[in-house]
Amino acid sequence: MKTADVIIIGAGSVGVPAAMSLAKEKLDVLVIDSLPSPGQGQNKKAIGGIRATHSDKGKITTSLRSIEIFSTWKEIHGDDIGWISNGYSFPAYTEQDEKKLKELMVTQKSFNLNIEWLSPEEYQELVPGINMTGLRGSTYSPGDGSASPLLAINAFYFKSLSYGAQYRFNEKVTAIEPLKEGGFSITTDRDIYSCGRLINAAGNHAREIGRMAGVDLPVTPDSHEGAVSEPVQRFFGPMIVDLRPAMDPATEDSANYYFYQNSEGHVIFCLTPRHLIVGTESESTSVFLPQVAKRMVSLFPKLANLKVRRTWRGQYPMTPDGFPIVGILKENPGFINAVGMCGQGYMLGPGLGEILTRMVTGSLTSDDQDVLAHFDPYRDFSGVEQFK
Repeated sequence: MKTADVIIIGAGSVGVPAAMSLAKEKLDVLVIDSLPSPGQGQNKKAIGGIRATHSDKGKITTSLRSIEIFSTWKEIHGDDIGWISNGYSFPAYTEQDEKKLKELMVTQKSFNLNIEWLSPEEYQELVPGINMTGLRGSTYSPGDGSASPLLAINAFYFKSLSYGAQYRFNEKVTAIEPLKEGGFSITTDRDIYSCGRLINAAGNHAREIGRMAGVDLPVTPDSHEGAVSEPVQRFFGPMIVDLRPAMDPATEDSANYYFYQNSEGHVIFCLTPRHLIVGTESESTSVFLPQVAKRMVSLFPKLANLKVRRTWRGQYPMTPDGFPIVGILKENPGFINAVGMCGQGYMLGPGLGEILTRMVTGSLTSDDQDVLAHFDPYRDFSGVEQFK
């Protein structure tokens, strides 16, 4: 039986950064994934935005560390992962949204988030040509940014290999058994492994893996679609998140949407369906592009002449309250869940990987404990994340 200190199930947005961090600390790490290479689940479907603009300490603190890792990666390690500090903005066109955003800013500032309120005129300087009709202002968090999910996951993967992490691709976990002497036996469709600690970072398949360990995790994937344009000269700055639902719910089944221009000039965009499509089907639909294009052009008319290169569909592994599930299984302290990222695994992954490492090594800080309290697997899930 092949052994490791830690086995991670899932080589995606959380699993690969965790492997990198654990291996850096000289732990013997093995990552198992059913797909052919890293980041082939939902990571490659992420649109690339990385923000600390959340509504709670857990996500804000974790994402601030992730941003530090993404933004300094090229300087420290030499790989260009497409990072730009383009910032995030949440324009308000209703009194209700303005009130909500300003109230949240108080919480965000208390956790050291760099965020400010811009007047309509100040916001227009950032996004020349934005629809000014009814615009009440916008939040702006200049420290947020974006990077290429494909370049980043590969940079993290190769760095983890240099630290000694090992990977087994094209292997599906079929059984998890606790060992009498502690730790676990992991059976795949190709081999058997053992480990002292096991991390469930299986994304869409988190619930399936949890059940193998005797726990039912409330993680349910639902579908979201994205698209990318051909590259054009840069013509606006921040990610733009329009919180408003479609004006006519009878004909337009959509909630908020968001878009930005990446380091190569592509405009990338995504829309949240009003009625979520549960499941893991990944075929693009004919509904998405007409819906989101109409709304984007109404908000920002300069987008009208963009040529769309392709669309795609991926999943957000959701929890009932919109917060991740990260913590040790009480019934078996060797089993750690890092699941239910709710579509934000890419931005949370690097920071979370370091917390998981401190969890394994028994070196959690008081700040880590505060963060993990927000992600507690045993919470009642009655809260609501304001910025899902």
